This record gives sequence, structure tokens and C-alpha cells, in this order.
Amino acid sequence: MRRACRARQLSRNTEAAYVHWVARYQRFLGLRRGAAGDEAAACRFLDHLVERGEVATSSHLQAINALLFLHREVLGAAGTRLLERRRGVRRPQRLPEVLSPDEVRAALNAMRGLPRLVAALLYGSGMRVGECVALRVQDLDFRAGTIVVRSGKGAKDRMTMLPARLSSSLQQLALRRIALHRRDLLAGGGHAPMPHRLARKYPSAPRATGWQFLFASHVERVDPDSGRRGRWHMSPSSIQEPFKAALLACGIHRHALLHTLRHSFATHLLAQGTDIRTIQQLLGHRHLDTTMVYTHVRDAARGATSPLDRF
Repeated sequence: MRRACRARQLSRNTEAAYVHWVARYQRFLGLRRGAAGDEAAACRFLDHLVERGEVATSSHLQAINALLFLHREVLGAAGTRLLERRRGVRRPQRLPEVLSPDEVRAALNAMRGLPRLVAALLYGSGMRVGECVALRVQDLDFRAGTIVVRSGKGAKDRMTMLPARLSSSLQQLALRRIALHRRDLLAGGGHAPMPHRLARKYPSAPRATGWQFLFASHVERVDPDSGRRGRWHMSPSSIQEPFKAALLACGIHRHALLHTLRHSFATHLLAQGTDIRTIQQLLGHRHLDTTMVYTHVRDAARGATSPLDRF
């Protein structure tokens, strides 16, 4: 499974999810290893997930895609009609959770240090959490006020805005990161993990300053692919927990995650009169329908008066 995922250049998150579901499928089969290629057995496993009520619709669809990948790409099954029919499950249409500008301001003011900077950048640029923590030093253009998001969702590159209010803080962080990289080089480390085997094409790139992660980890690790020591980016959980704590400290009792800042970014831009097509490009949505959901958030409960208020 891992070899097949990497041969098709799927993201590491997709690889981890697919391996997880195939491992659960193997546990479901027990000792009947030969049944892994039986499509009917895969359908029984999917029915088992639904009957036990263990998974949400999105997780159920993810399991279907994982088993389809297993049968097609790993086991080389000729027919997968039964599994393909399962993909017709509809996702529930839910409105995204959005914080008001006052709630965002209060939450950011309750945070400190690097987690606050990352959370503010998420709200100010509309990036996904994984895209933000994976930024390289060379991805920020302070003169133009832009950020290049590389290999975003769907393996697409795009450009978004660099908030002017964060420019000074990010420049200082970049300078500290460059200084740390120089110390790592002197200690025999400083090799940044490279995407898609670029280190073979550009042997000196892993040691270059521009390729270093901006939000670097506090510890150096050995890259399993290259065997060299370097710094990975910080974990999203190291920002998620302070953000949750800040919401509680502010008395905001809502199901809000760091991804909520991306929803808030789009909704607040729309309320300011920004063109929907511009927001689509900033968010990196393939289809405009995905971006249009924020118009429903903005317009919800507007333009109408409750009958109770007419008493």
C-alpha cells in the first residue's frame, strides 16, 4: 500500500489514511488473508462500519476510497463495480463554523508566541493548517506581500496574501530561522526534507536556506528517505491546543478548530465586498460551488424578520 501510494505521488496524509483503513480491513478479515481480494468481503466490512455506527459519512467515504485503491492499484482486481457503487453515498451538507471578527480578535489576543503568529497567519491568509506549517523560507515575498502555497490540496500551487500587519514578525522569524540553519550546518545537519526526490536533481538544495521550513521543529531528526539530519516543520497540534485553550479562556464555547480561521477569512472577505472569484483563487478551490457556501453563511438569517419580533 505504501509503495503504491508513493508511486502515484499521493500525499502523506492520504497514504496514512489509506493504510489505516486497510489495516482495519485486515483485522476484520482475521486469519482469512486470502479474502483481501474478495470484493464482497470488502463490502461486508463497509456494512460493518455502518452497522456499528463507528464512523461519520466522510470517514465512510474515505474507507471506500482506500479499499478501491487496494483492489485496483495493489491487488490488480479487474472488477470493482460493487465498491464503485458505494461511492454514491452523499456527504451531509453542513454550513462551516465561522467566528465573528470580535471572536477572532479575542482568541488571538489570548494566545502568545509562535502559536499566536501561526493562528494570525491562518486568519490573515486563508491557508490550511498543513499548508501554513509547511511553508519554506523562500515561499514568502515580503516586498510583494504574497505567499506561495506549494503542493496544496490536490497537488496545486497557488498564491495568497501576506498580511501587512504580520510582515515585521514574519521577517524577524525568518532571520532567526536563517541563524538557526547556519548553526545546524556547522553541526553537520541542516538538510531539509525535499518533495518528490528533488534532492537528486538539485543535490545542494536540501542545505540551501530557502528550502528550510519557516516554522521549524525544535529538534533535528533523521530523514528516513535520505538518512540525513534536519528539521521538519512544527506539528499542527502544537498550535491547535493553544487555540482551543484561548477560545475557552475567552468564553467562546463553540466547535471551532484552527480550520475555522480559514472559514472566517473567506466569510469576512465576502462581507467586505471581495469578489467571489478572488476568494476562490485565494482559497485554492477547484470549483466555485465550494466557495459559494460562504455566501450562505453570510446571508443566513438576513433579509428576513422573525415573526416573534413583529409582535
